Amino acid sequence: MLLREGLVRLLQDAGLTVVGQAGNADDLLTLVAELSPDVALVDIRMPPTHTDEGIRAASQIRSLHPETAVLLLSQYVETGTALRDLSREPTGFGYLLKDRIADLAELTRAIERVAAGESFIDPEVVRRLLGRRRTTSALEMLTRREREVLTLMAEGRSNESITRHLGVGGKTVETHVRNIFTKLGLEPDLEGHRRVLAVLAYLEA
Repeated sequence: MLLREGLVRLLQDAGLTVVGQAGNADDLLTLVAELSPDVALVDIRMPPTHTDEGIRAASQIRSLHPETAVLLLSQYVETGTALRDLSREPTGFGYLLKDRIADLAELTRAIERVAAGESFIDPEVVRRLLGRRRTTSALEMLTRREREVLTLMAEGRSNESITRHLGVGGKTVETHVRNIFTKLGLEPDLEGHRRVLAVLAYLEA
């Protein structure tokens, strides 16, 4: 409850409207059905067991109320189910660590991105996973610069944002992205969001 109240104040300070609060998954689903919010912020672990109630509620929201974007909040890096959900339908879905909530700019950025129909993965989650997982032979074909581009893609950045971050031309970034898709076997006619599928391939290898 304390976290929830603090989060409400942060959101209000950022100029966002909080239309409701829920202490458990059932109340959350009821509120979403009644109020149709633009975004639902959902704790991965909710009462009564604090295990997967939040994940299951988020999946129901995305299935029953696709007009409501979902931003998952987690105390720890728990990416298995979250990333599988993201791969099935990446639009309007995000994942943010709770220790970054206090960063109002980062929190607002995550909310705005999922509200706009984009996907968002906490940059810290990306860094931790990339730092501890080995890549497959296909991923090992990526150049150093392509890995940098893929990391920035995993943070939810657009090509334009990657261009600014790396200080290179737009055509160069487009080439790197195209090479990443090719090396990972993600062809243009492949169903799904190729940017997210590329990130998932990198993180789950």
